[in-house]
Amino acid sequence: VQLVESGGGMVQPGESLRLSCVASGFTFSSYFMSWYRQAPGKERELVAAITNAGANTNYADSVKGRFTISRDNAKNTLYLKMNSLKPEDTALYYCARGGYYSDYEVDYWGQGTQVTVSS
Repeated sequence: VQLVESGGGMVQPGESLRLSCVASGFTFSSYFMSWYRQAPGKERELVAAITNAGANTNYADSVKGRFTISRDNAKNTLYLKMNSLKPEDTALYYCARGGYYSDYEVDYWGQGTQVTVSS
C-alpha cells in the first residue's frame, strides 16, 4: 500500500490550495479515505473523510464550508480543495486509508505534505 500526497506549499491567508493523494497497492474504490493534519505541538486531527463511492463526507467543524474532499476512483486519487485558508490551517497534512471518524480506524498513512498559511 502506498499513499503519496502532493500539492502543499506556502500561501497567504485567504488563498487556496488543492492537495492530491495518489493511492496504489490496493483496490482504492473499496475503501473510505480521509485527510488528517498535525500542527506543531498539537495532536493529529481529522480534517475530512469520504466514503468509498464518494456519496458521503465528514468534515471537522473548523473547515466546514471552506474545504472540500473528493475522489476519482478511476485515477486512484483523493483530493482536498482548501479555500479561504487561515494561519491556523498551517500543518502537515496526511492522506489516510480509513479513518472516517477517528485515526484509530486508519491502517495506512501517507508521508504528509506541508501547508503553511502566512502573510
